[in-house]
Amino acid sequence: MTADQSSHGLVRRKWVAAGAGVLAVVGAMLCWTAGAMGAESFSVAVVNQQTVMDKSKTGQRAIEELKTFSATRQKIVSSDEEELKELEKVLQDGTLKDEQKQEKQNLFRAKLDAYQRRVQDFNREIQQKQKELFEQYSKKISEAALKVAQRRGFAAVLDTGTEASVKIVIYANRSVDITDEVIKEFDRQFKP
Repeated sequence: MTADQSSHGLVRRKWVAAGAGVLAVVGAMLCWTAGAMGAESFSVAVVNQQTVMDKSKTGQRAIEELKTFSATRQKIVSSDEEELKELEKVLQDGTLKDEQKQEKQNLFRAKLDAYQRRVQDFNREIQQKQKELFEQYSKKISEAALKVAQRRGFAAVLDTGTEASVKIVIYANRSVDITDEVIKEFDRQFKP
């Protein structure tokens, strides 16, 4: 699995987790609202936040930003890996004297430790960047969904989630799916 695939998967898992949390709150609000409204009916829309991220120009830009961020770090890590492989080849060469071999082994251990620290640091940086992007764009998608829902007269909006998440919305008629409209509104409000 590449760093890009791993980071994209983590972004998806964060969207799924956030969606589940939002759904729990919205579900509680719906129960409360239904009781408060009595026999009155209210309309509910659905949106797929992950689709908004994947298909909107603004979301694609954010995903590309994260991929670029990850790729620059991956290049550095790959360079370090090559250096370690070259040093390992030298160590396996039987022509080194004991003293030279000991020096190379010490150098290899030091470079390996530095490599492992760098990988951990980069992973933390990537996770932090994902978290920042997630928080930033989740709020923006919610703003766009709110605008569309208000314009269309919906009382609530639920996230449909993905196959990887717990699906609370089992079925929604296409007429209440506002994902495409949210994509347009998201791109309109937050031009890439």
